[in-house]
Amino acid sequence: MHMKVGTKSPRHLVSMMELSNEELYSLVSKAEKFKSIVKSNNVKEQQALHNNLLGKLVAMLFTKRSTRTRISTEGAASFFGAQPMFLGKDDIQLGVNESMYDTTKVISSMTSCIFARVDSHSQIQELCQHSSVPIINSLCDLYHPLQAITDILSIKETFGRTKGLKLAWIGDANNVINDLSIASLRSGMSVSISIPKDIQFDSKIATEAEKLATEQGVTFEIVNDPLVALKDANVIVTDTWISMGQELEKVAKLKQFAGYQITQDMLKQGQVASNWKFMHCLPRHAEEVADDVFYSDQSIVFEEAENRLYAAMAAIDGFVINKGDLLK
Repeated sequence: MHMKVGTKSPRHLVSMMELSNEELYSLVSKAEKFKSIVKSNNVKEQQALHNNLLGKLVAMLFTKRSTRTRISTEGAASFFGAQPMFLGKDDIQLGVNESMYDTTKVISSMTSCIFARVDSHSQIQELCQHSSVPIINSLCDLYHPLQAITDILSIKETFGRTKGLKLAWIGDANNVINDLSIASLRSGMSVSISIPKDIQFDSKIATEAEKLATEQGVTFEIVNDPLVALKDANVIVTDTWISMGQELEKVAKLKQFAGYQITQDMLKQGQVASNWKFMHCLPRHAEEVADDVFYSDQSIVFEEAENRLYAAMAAIDGFVINKGDLLK
């Protein structure tokens, strides 16, 4: 296998672990800025941004189906003048008679970046290793960085700040909370995670989270009782307990998560902060959260979903247009 010598590999968005606090803040601020440009319908400003990637391609390598990730990525690519190109598992040769190495080499030679929504983290690592353009992790089994940027933006918009708030997670130990816990701590928030006692939180992320909490002068804890996690929480978050591909485990999972459905009664018992808001990255199932919370005035799930668009814009701006210099 011939490898070119001296080619500088691009910077990729893999997880919240690789960003500094300032870089995350910058991505969230950029997302906020692009949102205001879109909402203001400032044609002149939009035209200038549209020229950034005019004539370029943005590849979307998706082995998993998606609603928000697909729409937001296509929207963000179009915003900067690029043509989004959706490559689902039935669209290309990958996994049929072409290796990940060959596929990555080919796709990256013709595109400006690759948004990758894949099964395992090792696939993201392999893409990063062989791609000549930035890889934007659009979900793997370990991380979901675009969702974390989205969620911090949603919190900042809603509360006018992130510092000093408390986020409570009631649910599974998964890719969403792995990145969200790190992003929240980087943003000056305390994090309390409630997961069933027979579920393990990723130890590498927990170690990093504890270190960040100390640096930021906030708290990080993992508990089993949802009521403990909810105490004084401003932001309450959950996600699906049954991830894509785990449908066969549904009965066992529902048993494991008995008592974890978020209800108004649970929030009252848990003594959440009076200004609490509820978030969920969707799609949602009724067993995770009751309608009286999910569709309440305190729920910001649909604003949060829309913010995925602006998070994708910030990622393209930072990693593709500014070549990984996120503070530019």
